[in-house]
Amino acid sequence: MTETLISLISIFIGIVGAISVGFFTKKYSFGIIGNTIAGVFGCIFIIKAFGRLGFNPQSIMENGIFHKWLFVLNCILSFLGGMLGLILLKKMYLKMNKKTVN
Repeated sequence: MTETLISLISIFIGIVGAISVGFFTKKYSFGIIGNTIAGVFGCIFIIKAFGRLGFNPQSIMENGIFHKWLFVLNCILSFLGGMLGLILLKKMYLKMNKKTVN
């Protein structure tokens, strides 16, 4: 497994996380396309921000050896990143589109 394949799997898992949150809680849904975009950005942000702790794709495939526990941690955080990305984007969307009453 290469670093590129691990990155693609992580992004796919982030998309699944965002779509599942949108499916189970309708108030956070942007539709299938919006949830997909939020999942991609949420997953990438989490992996880039916290991946230096040792679960980024380069660390998973260090010296040509596949570290399965780092991959499992990467998958879990990708799923959570997709979920959090969707929730934070929806909260920001609602705050920016709040109608003011005079």
